[in-house]
Amino acid sequence: MGKKLLITEKPSVAMEFAKALKMNVNRKNGYIEANDWIITWCVGHLVTMSYPEKYDEALKFWRLDTLPFIPKEWKYEIIPNVQKQFDIIEQLMHRDDVEEIYNAGDSGREGEYIQRLVFMMAKPNPNIKMKRVWIDSQTEEEILRGIREAKDLSEYNSLSDSAYLRAKEDYLIGINFSRLLSIIYGKRLAQRIQEEKASISVGRVMTCVLGMIVSREREIRNFVKTKYYKIIGKFGQEQETIETEWKVTNLSSVYESPKLYNETGFKKESDAKQFISELAQKKAKVTELKKSKQKENAPLLFNLAEIQNECTKRFKIKPDETLEIIQNLYEKKLVTYPRTDARVLSTAVAKEIKKNLNGIAKGFQDEEIKGYLQKMIDEKYSTNLIKTKYVNDSKITDHYAIIPTGQGYENYEKLPDLQKKIYKVIVKRFLAIFYPPAEFNKIQLTIDVYETEESKTRESFFASTKVCVKQGYLEILKPSTTKEQTVENESKKDENVALVKNLKKGQEILLQNAEIKEAETTPPSRYNSGSIILAMENAGKLIEDEELREQIKGAGIGTSATRAEIMKKLEKIKYIEINTKTQIITPTKKGEMIYDIVANAMPDMLNPKLTASWEKGLDLVAKKQIKPDEFMEKLEKYIHSKFDKLVVKM
Repeated sequence: MGKKLLITEKPSVAMEFAKALKMNVNRKNGYIEANDWIITWCVGHLVTMSYPEKYDEALKFWRLDTLPFIPKEWKYEIIPNVQKQFDIIEQLMHRDDVEEIYNAGDSGREGEYIQRLVFMMAKPNPNIKMKRVWIDSQTEEEILRGIREAKDLSEYNSLSDSAYLRAKEDYLIGINFSRLLSIIYGKRLAQRIQEEKASISVGRVMTCVLGMIVSREREIRNFVKTKYYKIIGKFGQEQETIETEWKVTNLSSVYESPKLYNETGFKKESDAKQFISELAQKKAKVTELKKSKQKENAPLLFNLAEIQNECTKRFKIKPDETLEIIQNLYEKKLVTYPRTDARVLSTAVAKEIKKNLNGIAKGFQDEEIKGYLQKMIDEKYSTNLIKTKYVNDSKITDHYAIIPTGQGYENYEKLPDLQKKIYKVIVKRFLAIFYPPAEFNKIQLTIDVYETEESKTRESFFASTKVCVKQGYLEILKPSTTKEQTVENESKKDENVALVKNLKKGQEILLQNAEIKEAETTPPSRYNSGSIILAMENAGKLIEDEELREQIKGAGIGTSATRAEIMKKLEKIKYIEINTKTQIITPTKKGEMIYDIVANAMPDMLNPKLTASWEKGLDLVAKKQIKPDEFMEKLEKYIHSKFDKLVVKM
């Protein structure tokens, strides 16, 4: 009987597959063999694209007359320090007794690319059956399901096409524009940074992200604080006053006045004082009193960008550290696949979700988590997620959200403390979706101040209170952005709540006094290493509101698998600095100079929309909506048109 050869992304994963297949591990040199299975592994990339000098020795030198470099036939080579492992895989593929080859690489675009390059270079017999194992976690049943349901490799050809094109695009843009800009601007840059030589490193995603960081820094640098003066009105009797904030309306005496800074304040303190003096002795009445109940559901689950942002905020660690930790939790069977863009579950997973909950209940020895699970049982919370916002097949491309598997607890105790904390963050976000919504009582109040009932002008004062009456999911996600009570006019007084409750619409009320509150405009905040990942996911927009972020999410810059690496590279080449304590990002002097060069030479490279549109194109190739040749044609056309414009500039 013939053998089945299975190739994983790395040795540790190969061991998990061997355990799941109940193989007596007989580890040989670079592979495992038992029964009818042979398992071998890559060690990251084994094959790489050749540099231009491999096409022609003359291309070693950066000269204008050899650019743009766009090969007709692409060359690849084995990475020298992993040649040995490649040779082992190649020999196994050509063994006479091998009848089927299973690609069990990482279940994503990059994982597909690593394996396809190996297949391309090793050239297995075309008659051998090639299959693809695609898994969402490394639990035993998921590995066995992946093998059992492995599809024909050809079903993933479009994903492979998109992976090859991504690499070619990064190669062509990186090599051609780094060389071109270095030839044109390198000497000038070297003089300015007082170095003998200087090269300019340009990348499809990297340069765009540098642009986001530099433009934000300059916004902050050029920001001029402006003072303005708000009016705070206190209404009620003696000690029992309600604090409100004045806003201009079309009935106001200063409607559209040049004296106003914005709808809530005056440019000059003297004008604010004058305004207050005109309020004296006037009548006041409650003209609007809206009482409503508000429900707020638990946030969606984590995808990689969201957990990276959360870990930067909580633990002050970089996105690549977060990915490394979650990758480890994945390999230890504790969580599902980390490199995902989805924040929801698939219907199939939602139907089986009790398995995950039962696993956590039985295996996770954490008192806080046990308490939350016990409450779910005591209160009979539903575990049926179908028809909730947490299940949506249309929002899942390769993988669903990151959730605990409810397994792997034999590995948990050995984990470092930070990894345990991050695992718990994932568990809590997961359990929160089964809890009821948080409930709030919301009251919105408007008080009008006027001379007489017939007066055409009226000044309106506003207050609103929001009080949490049922914690719901907030019991689990305590450090939530939702505060127990927020008052929009920044007054946090508890008595406001009780007093507002006792008012009635149409009721006359006394204006006790009005005072001036000095305010000032604030500059935008710098990115930190987590918020930049969120901004990249949303094509250059940093959207603080989580619900809104989810609604507008489209093609981002880079992918969940590559964003952390981009940041790492920008820091390594000293274009940016990341503060180790705060994770705040600032551009270096050199980074700003590179930005200016690119802004002058090819500004669209700094445009997140352009970068995101290339990413969208790769996505369309993966979905078979455009042909690879069409994408390549557009890319070559773009490179030639840029060269034509830039060479004229010289």
